[in-house]
Amino acid sequence: MALLTSGLRLSRCSRVCILERVNPTVLDLSFNRFIGLQGADEPHLLRLPASERYLNHIGTVHASALVALAEASSGEFLLRHVGQVEGIIPVVRRLESKFRKPAHGAVTSSVTTKPELLDELRRYLAAKGRALISIAVELHDQSGEHVLSATVDWFIAKAS
Repeated sequence: MALLTSGLRLSRCSRVCILERVNPTVLDLSFNRFIGLQGADEPHLLRLPASERYLNHIGTVHASALVALAEASSGEFLLRHVGQVEGIIPVVRRLESKFRKPAHGAVTSSVTTKPELLDELRRYLAAKGRALISIAVELHDQSGEHVLSATVDWFIAKAS
C-alpha cells in the first residue's frame, strides 16, 4: 500500500484499485482540490469560496460548480457517517438537481438524512455487500439564498 495524499491509501485487489480512507474527506480528491472546495463551519458541510473563476456568462456561480459542490457534499456526508467501513467502493449512480435562484459569492452545503437510512445502509452492506442510498443536499449562497436542491443516489459495494 502506498500513501497517496493525506488521508488516502491505495490498495490493490484483483481487478480494481481501492482508495481506503485513513482520515476520510472528499477534499483529498484531486478534482475537489483542483476546483478549490473547502470545509465549512457547522451547520454547513462544504464550501465553494467566492471567486471570479466560478462565474458564468451572466456573473453568477456556474451551474457546474454548484453541481460539483452538491456531489462532493453528498460524498463527504457518507464518509463521515459510514467512512469506517474498509474496502468499500462508492459510485454515484444518479444526480438530480433543481436550480432555485442564481448564486452569488461563496456557496455552502448542508445535508440532512434520517439516521434510520444510515442504519439501513450499514445493515445492507454487512448482509449483502452492497447498498443504495439517496442523499439530499441543499446549497445556499453567501446572502443565505437557497440556490440549489439536489439528490445524489450512491451505489456502494464492498470490494471483492
